[in-house]
Amino acid sequence: MAGPDNSGESPPLKSAAPKQFGVTKPISRAGPSEVDILRTKDLEKFLKDSGLYESPEESAKRGDVLSRLTEIVKDWVKGITRGKGYSGQMVEEANALILTFGSYRLGVHSPGADIDTLCVGPCYVTRDDFFCLLHYILADVEGITELQPVPEAHVPVMKFKFDGISIDLVFASVSLLVVPDDLDISDDSILYNVDDEATGRSLNGCRVADQILQLLPDVNNFQIALRCLKFWAKQRGIYSNVTGFLGGVNWALLVARVCQLYPNANPSMLVSRFFRVYTQWRWPNPVMLCEIEDNEELGFSVWDPRKNHWDRGHLMPIITPAYPCMNSSYNVSASTLRVMMEQFHFGNKICEEIELNKTQWSAFFEPFMFFERYKNYLQVDILATDADDLRIWKGWVESRLRQLTPMIERDSFGKLQCHPYPHEYVDPSNQCAAHCAFFMGLQRKAGELIEDGQQFDMRGTVDEFKHNVYMYTFWKPGMEIYVSHIRQNQIPSYVFPEGFRHRQPLGLSSQQLTDRSAQENDDVHRSGSNGKTLKRKRLEAGNGANDPMEPQQKCSRKIEQRFRQRQPFSNQQLTDRSAPENNEVPRNGLDWMETGLVEQQKDVAVEFSNVLFDENAKPAYVSLTSGFSEFCNLSSKDRSHASAGGNE
Repeated sequence: MAGPDNSGESPPLKSAAPKQFGVTKPISRAGPSEVDILRTKDLEKFLKDSGLYESPEESAKRGDVLSRLTEIVKDWVKGITRGKGYSGQMVEEANALILTFGSYRLGVHSPGADIDTLCVGPCYVTRDDFFCLLHYILADVEGITELQPVPEAHVPVMKFKFDGISIDLVFASVSLLVVPDDLDISDDSILYNVDDEATGRSLNGCRVADQILQLLPDVNNFQIALRCLKFWAKQRGIYSNVTGFLGGVNWALLVARVCQLYPNANPSMLVSRFFRVYTQWRWPNPVMLCEIEDNEELGFSVWDPRKNHWDRGHLMPIITPAYPCMNSSYNVSASTLRVMMEQFHFGNKICEEIELNKTQWSAFFEPFMFFERYKNYLQVDILATDADDLRIWKGWVESRLRQLTPMIERDSFGKLQCHPYPHEYVDPSNQCAAHCAFFMGLQRKAGELIEDGQQFDMRGTVDEFKHNVYMYTFWKPGMEIYVSHIRQNQIPSYVFPEGFRHRQPLGLSSQQLTDRSAQENDDVHRSGSNGKTLKRKRLEAGNGANDPMEPQQKCSRKIEQRFRQRQPFSNQQLTDRSAPENNEVPRNGLDWMETGLVEQQKDVAVEFSNVLFDENAKPAYVSLTSGFSEFCNLSSKDRSHASAGGNE
């Protein structure tokens, strides 16, 4: 019997190919297992218990602040329109927009985080109007405090607090007489007739945030994973674009790329895959969410190391997806990349243990014990006469601080490695000046042999760094910076949460997983053939003047006196000591050189490094060195000169 005639049936429809996100095919389309779902629930609970989600009341307050700010800039633009003689109709139609970007726009902001905002104005409103007229208006608004314009920044910005909420406000003037409320900021046409690079960079923040969200397979999974990894990076001390690590947009782009490579993964899977991917990533191959677009008509420069020689030195390129595509991580140096890779390996190991049920998420978020990691540190003290000056001065110094790391490694011929730590610390006992401090870990490069007595004289390095810092356009008397070398046992107590150092618990901690070599933390600085450790030296020459001390200098001088008070031996105690036999350095006899001011009897010889006395110059601070190269007997004239050094 003949079978049924199927000739009239249409062939089965082929299922549509899944959408591809990113420039390559995904590594895996596998979805989560039951265990992955439970692990994600545990992760979300940990994040909520850690206070990373703001309350509904705070969310409503942020919305209210943005609404009020929008009304302020609208009135500001109308006032400018009227003042420049435009018609009444133009004044009525004049408009400005407030748009958000950064963590707030991506939906991953934490309680107390600032809001990155963009003010979009018409073509006849200038940046001078923004920093002059709007600044004047904001200064009179009730609830606005800590108003700080930063027009010289790479992206010119106005910083302030509005009812306690931090706002970073940037400005862009577009080639429109009237800015519509439904302006599509992601359309490339917004860049036409924009000939100001600062305007392009200001627009780029919103355009990048919008583009990231459009290139994701699942926004919710991305947000949870990004919130997790940002918290982890802060705990591990590698969250700071200005210090040379990665900032918010960098982490967002890295996480977004992992989401593209694993489009069906849930947050706990994405966190694990993040470390799996980036511990094996071959830098400087760029991370990109989409192909780099080059629009010759608009003519903006895009990231392209084949054409642009300045792009070839980037070590960890993470490319923004919106035109003009740029490297968002140009601040990363060899040192900060090395530190981040160490932490990526740490994160990968903990994630493997979590997947094997050997540990919990709490171990993953364990803080990095920076002050237990190294034996030698640089302490950078930043001083100003009041809190307002300190806020301005600190921002400038912090932006320059990342230059010190490659300078030290350059001048030590790569034998010393630096680890800048992005957290700032404040001494609560300091009542004489506004103060904060940053720290950098120092260690010998693994595998480098340092000869006994080999010197690392960082005096010139620090002088060069300070010269660059003091070029600040808005410097004023009282703004000071001090750079000191300290040992681990000299770390000030105020850096510890409870005001004192806890003893390390016995047993293997997760911190020890980051230690690559037992020799990494050998003494960086040794004192010649005797091998005595140099306790602490000042790295800079004093900046005294013959004129009487001005009132604004008193705070910094008091801080200098505080440094001297840390000496185990006073100058008088040192002059009472007899000369050491066989030219040996007395035990603890170098501690007094903390400020570098030498005062001894004529017959007392102390081995020291390159502390030269010129009749026409005050004594220099002791250099950061691995050994003391010579013996010096100071004449009475030299002693009197050294004693007067602080008052010259």
